[in-house]
Amino acid sequence: MKRTKTKTVVGAILALLLLLLAAGICLPERLIIPVKGATKSDWNAKSFWFSPWGKSGVHKGIDIFAQEGVPVIAASSGLVVQAGFTPGGGNVVSVLGPKWRVHYYAHLKSINVTNGEFVSQGSKLGTVGSTGNAAGKQPHLHYAIITQIPYVWLFQTEKYGFDRMFFLNPHDLLRR
Repeated sequence: MKRTKTKTVVGAILALLLLLLAAGICLPERLIIPVKGATKSDWNAKSFWFSPWGKSGVHKGIDIFAQEGVPVIAASSGLVVQAGFTPGGGNVVSVLGPKWRVHYYAHLKSINVTNGEFVSQGSKLGTVGSTGNAAGKQPHLHYAIITQIPYVWLFQTEKYGFDRMFFLNPHDLLRR
């Protein structure tokens, strides 16, 4: 009897997890440019996956240039899973959004959100800066999109080819 009950509980948990996974994948996603007033001319479209790129080897996002202090806004709605300081990114915010994608905002001058907070698309996350390994450089937002579900068709045999399954090109996904 105990074994049957355990199987039922495990089955229910697995069904719930599959439902959550499917729901996250099915959520619509229309991203906005995450720097207030920026346009696609404020970054180099060819900088995604540019190599060589510092300690990370390749540039796994885009740098959106703006004046220091310009608002950084959420490209999509989601849950703040990280808001704080890292040595490379400086002041960073990571937001888990639709399709199980993490939107990573780095080099912020200031942070206006906290871990566990739900943010709406367009809400202020912080301001453009030059913290972390961007110290002393032109202020910008490093913006990356990281999928939690690998896109296996993006795999390549070159160096960092495995990583390509997890990093999506923001330039292709942002709209005006």
